[in-house]
Formats: sequence, C-alpha cells, structure tokens
Amino acid sequence: MHNARNLIVPALLAFILLGMMPSEAFSQLSVDRLYFGVGQRVVVRVDAPEDYAGELTLKLHHPGTLEVIQSVAGAKGRVDLTSLFSTIWADKSHKVMLVQLYLDSVATGSPLILQPMVTPNIAVRVNPSTMELSESREAEVVFEDDRLSSKLAKGQVKSLDREITYSGLRIYREQEVVMETSAGEIVYRLRPDAAPNTAYNFMHLVSGGFYTNIIFHRVVAALSDGRPFVIQVGDPSGTGSGGPGYMTDLEKTTLPHDFGVLSMARGGDPNTNGSQVFVCLSREGTAFLDGRYTAFAQAVSGAAVIREIAAVPVDADDRPFDPPMILKAYTRDAPSIAKRLIPISVQAKEANDANSANKTPAVPDR
Repeated sequence: MHNARNLIVPALLAFILLGMMPSEAFSQLSVDRLYFGVGQRVVVRVDAPEDYAGELTLKLHHPGTLEVIQSVAGAKGRVDLTSLFSTIWADKSHKVMLVQLYLDSVATGSPLILQPMVTPNIAVRVNPSTMELSESREAEVVFEDDRLSSKLAKGQVKSLDREITYSGLRIYREQEVVMETSAGEIVYRLRPDAAPNTAYNFMHLVSGGFYTNIIFHRVVAALSDGRPFVIQVGDPSGTGSGGPGYMTDLEKTTLPHDFGVLSMARGGDPNTNGSQVFVCLSREGTAFLDGRYTAFAQAVSGAAVIREIAAVPVDADDRPFDPPMILKAYTRDAPSIAKRLIPISVQAKEANDANSANKTPAVPDR
C-alpha cells in the first residue's frame, strides 16, 4: 500500500498541474488543405481546452527573426486567416511567414508555415565577365535575378524587377526532422524561410521513409588545410550517384553554411539536387559553399553524433571502411517558437566564448 501511495501522489500532482496549464496537446492550429490559390479564403482550425477562458491570440511572424508582422485576437473553432491578417494576400515581398497561437501571451503548439508559391529564381552557369550562359570549366553559378543588371544594360529586359507570378500559398504545420543514426540521434529544424522548396522536398522524402538504412558514403573530416568540412548521405545505392529518381532546382538560400547545417549535394549542373545532403562540420571549412549549394536546415541537437560520424576511418576516396548509417528518419511537429532550441552552431560558439572568458590570462615570466 505504501508503494502504491508513492505512485499515486506524483501522478495526481502531475494531473493537477496539467489541468492548471494550457495543454499543448489540446492547443493547436491545424489546416485541412495544403494548397490555397491566390485570393482564396484560408480557413484553419484553432483548438484549445474546452474550459480555457483566457486570452487567445494569433500572431503572424517572420519565421527567421520571429519579428511580429501582425497580431490579432483569435477564437476557438474555424477561422479565416485572410480576414484576420490583411497582409496575407496584400504582401508583395512573397516571403515565408508563420502563424503562432498564443494562450495568455504564451506561444502554444506548433506554428503554421505559410509559403508563397511564386515563379522560381532559376540558377544558371555563366561566363562571369559577360554574364552570358556558358558551360566552360570557368563558368560560375548565378541566379536569374543576379543577371538582371547585365540584361538591362543590353536591352534584354525593361527593369531590374524579376517577373514573378504569385499563385497562392502552401500551408502546413511546422515540422522538425529526427535522424536516428548508428551513432545516435540528430534533430534538425527546417528553415523554410531560407529555402522553402528545398525544405519541403526534404520533408516529403523523410515522411515517405526515404532515409531508411542509408549509409554516410562520404566523410571528409577536414580539407587539406585542416578546416573541418562535411559528411554526406542520402543515396540508397550507397555509390554516391543515386537519388530519388527526380531532380530539383538549386534554390537561393539565406542560410549560411556552418557547423550542423544541412545542405543539398549536387552535380556540376546547379539544378541536379535530389536526396543527397551533406552536414557541415565548420563555418570556416564550408563558407565558400554559400550561394553555390542550398542550405536548408540546422541541427539543434546531436553535435557529438555528427563529430563521431566525422571521425570514422576512411579510404583514399573519403569512403568509410565501416560506414555509419541513418537507420531511419521521421518528421514530427515542431515546438512553439517559445520552445525552439538554438542551433548547435550557436551552442558551439557560445561554449567557445564562455571557455575563452574563463581562461586565466598568461602572466609573463619575471
């Protein structure tokens, strides 16, 4: 009886505490459709505990900076976001936004990602001196908007504004990706604000079970000058030449390559992204990849796992003798913006700064 009482009291206490707090399990935003054509009503469902009588707010945020774009009073049940947020169809920047539910000013549940569907900014190979298309070895990868000033000077276009057709929104609950590897678990926060189509394609592959029992076929722990470089995975054939059976375009991203950042591997043609990805091992070793490869996610846990994979012995072609493996990968609802973990690249910098601050200054010999 004494043991039973010990079990009952903590359980009862937990039940009481849960009853006193807005439960994330019962407080959520959901959407019935993935796609909404431009100008259409965007109806979502706002779920909160039945007995919740506090203040309910919906806020439209910039997903990267979390700047509040607009805040409105919400209500339980089905609501039309376009009637609440005037900026949804009026916004001309065509940037990704997110909607977060707040209960009594506390961000609660996973936010919804609002991704505009717009004409893609295509990457091409050009002669850097003329900005004309080129397939030479000296050609550089640029995006269509980078060529507009050159085209304007030649009379090929009438303005520096790229022609964009806005078709509507792709809306889904924000997700994070969990990779269970033979060395341990890595959790990634997707960055649809930086590379929306790439993030969504990766999410699609993960949720479909693509990354199951796939080896890390390439491990380059460091460049010739010692800078930590990358570990690469995502080819079911294990040869380094395989993929999902289709290719996606290189996407212009705002996310710098850094420790724990996930980026798309590709061939010489910039628009040959598929399923192969690489994990960056340092900023100093991968900064030169910015603008040339699409970074789209950041690890928020698993730093030790990444370093362990990077430390495996490899042959002369950077192929591990005993390749580490992704056992499985899956998506799960992301936490509210208040509970986001910071990227491991930031964690590492903060740890280094703290260590430097705690070091005792060297005292010269007298």
